[in-house]
Amino acid sequence: MSDTFEKPADAVGAAEDPTSPVLRLESVRKTYGKDTVVLRDVDLEVAPHTVTALIGASGSGKSTLLRCVNLLEEIDDGAILLDGEDITDPRIDPDTVRRRIGVVFQAYNLFPHMTVLDNITLAPRRVHGVAKEEAEERARELLERLGLGAKATSYPDRLSGGQQQRAAIVRALAVRPRLLLLDEITAALDPELVGEVLNVVRDLKDEGMTMVLATHEMGFAREVADQVCFLDAGVVRERGTPAELFGAPKEARTQQFLKRIVEAGRL
Repeated sequence: MSDTFEKPADAVGAAEDPTSPVLRLESVRKTYGKDTVVLRDVDLEVAPHTVTALIGASGSGKSTLLRCVNLLEEIDDGAILLDGEDITDPRIDPDTVRRRIGVVFQAYNLFPHMTVLDNITLAPRRVHGVAKEEAEERARELLERLGLGAKATSYPDRLSGGQQQRAAIVRALAVRPRLLLLDEITAALDPELVGEVLNVVRDLKDEGMTMVLATHEMGFAREVADQVCFLDAGVVRERGTPAELFGAPKEARTQQFLKRIVEAGRL
């Protein structure tokens, strides 16, 4: 997929600097109501062509963090920068920002009344103004690379869960995102289908895609991530390389969490 990650022609923001973070969160805070703090002064940097894995118990803030990055949730304080530009500035058009960010959720969110090909080409054609022929050519190329070439004209209900999730990944890649967010993309899959989706993420890493993924697949995070962040009650309690965080965690809460993961046979 050497051409998969080209910068969109209509992208906004500063020129990309290969030495600067693609994504930076500065003291990001998110609350629901008056008393429920979901993210507490979160700082995070994601370097180009790296994978950052967010781990932690359900309710720790992983999915909310990703939704804030994609501007699906408004933050209450702090800043989120994409290629050096503060995308949480109220003067920024969220739709313009989202053109540079691909997102894959737990649920596949494919339109059931549209073929796989139409699902994938919808955003390139409607949002990015790509000609139908060009959008379909790229979609078919991506489908072929992800083992779905024969499914272009199928409807989602004719695909297995793993195939639907791979189609959702193709849809996210079709707009040539600068950054790809993956939110528990194996959570809704049968165990036997998890591997085929994780193989796609491995390939994307090898090809240089910048990704932030929230996952409960600890072994996979250990294998594929360049940086692992442990979230607990909306706080990044600890971060480091997989070897550091999984092999020698420093914080007591991290140690407790990983001990339970090991006891459950998930690491």
